[in-house]
Order: sequence, then C-alpha cells, then structure tokens
Amino acid sequence: MHRSRLSTVIIDCQTEDLDRAAEFWSKALNRPARTPKDPADSNYRELQTPAGELVVAVQQVDHPSRVHIDIETDDLDAEVARLEKLGAKRVAFVKRWWVMQAPTGQRFCVVRPQRADFPGGANEWP
Repeated sequence: MHRSRLSTVIIDCQTEDLDRAAEFWSKALNRPARTPKDPADSNYRELQTPAGELVVAVQQVDHPSRVHIDIETDDLDAEVARLEKLGAKRVAFVKRWWVMQAPTGQRFCVVRPQRADFPGGANEWP
C-alpha cells in the first residue's frame, strides 16, 4: 500500500528575473514569497499559504511558461507505476522526482511528501 495526493501548483516562468515574477504572483495571490533555504532550489520561490492549502511555487524555467501540478507520495516507484497503468509516461527523473506526461499531453511531477501534514487527506492505493 502507498499514499498520494495533489500537493503543489507550480507556476513555470520563462524569465530572467525570477524575483520579479515571484513578486507579481505574490501580489496577485496575496501570498508572501520566500526564497528556499537550499541553494540547489534557487530557481524556486514558494508563496506562503495557510496550513491545509495547496502549496504554490514560482519556478524559473527554460521552456515556455505554463502551470503544472505535483502529486506527492510516500512511495515514488509505486505511484509512478500506478500512473503508468493509467496511461501516463515517464519523461525524465530530475533531482528527486519524476516528470511525467498524461495521456492528453499535460506534464506533471511525482514527488516525495512536500507538506508537513502528509498523509492527511491522501488517497490509499493497494
């Protein structure tokens, strides 16, 4: 058995000025932006959201701007396999997560737990 749930909305921004992009989204959504503590995540700015609300992050990317979701799970391999059975395809393993593509073309990521309240509200899978 493993668990998973919708975790994060990522606003991908093709920009040279991540802080300016984060400032826009911070003001648009009325959520203060913060820089991650881990230097390996310097291409992200997380917007502070209330407990129990989805995480929202702004990410600096090289591809065209878009929005994608993250699914968090306590068993990366099992969740990726479950999604593949539904028709998703693996695109790439990046750092600690899988980028996948839905049968209809949308990209999304399967990540390890991101929120302190995981597994609250998570689906359980056999």
